[in-house]
Amino acid sequence: MRRNTWVFLGAVMCAGWLSGCVERRYEITTEPPGAAVQVNGKALGAAPVDGFFTYYGNYHFTIVHDGYQTLQVDQCIPRPWYQYFPLDFFFENLWPWRIIDKHPFRYEMVPLQQPRTDALLSQAENLRNRARTIQPPPGHEAPPPAVPALAPPPGLPAAAPPPF
Repeated sequence: MRRNTWVFLGAVMCAGWLSGCVERRYEITTEPPGAAVQVNGKALGAAPVDGFFTYYGNYHFTIVHDGYQTLQVDQCIPRPWYQYFPLDFFFENLWPWRIIDKHPFRYEMVPLQQPRTDALLSQAENLRNRARTIQPPPGHEAPPPAVPALAPPPGLPAAAPPPF
């Protein structure tokens, strides 16, 4: 009887050690490599980089690299067939092997466009000229110019400046 109990306990422990689990990962690579990656606002590292996740669904990736436009990506990580109820319980707890569910994502970064200063200055001058030609709508006329202070009539002393 005691021997059967020990054999049973040993079998249960071995089954526990051999029971599988699902390891969920994503791998982010960028072109060019070395971009800083954030996942849902938390720094992950420089690409190529991989991370673990617990839940399937949407994740927000922010990818930054000097000289390139910052990428803001809402990436959906879909659930595989074995992660739907009731199969998920079996594959998470009873399946005797480990399952690695890896999702690779590759992002191309776009170089920053340096603005041409001559084109910017030309655009600014065109906007200035257009603004000069625009008439205000009725009832929104420009305020009258400020009236300059009048000089005292001849023969009267000028007003003394206020004391400070």
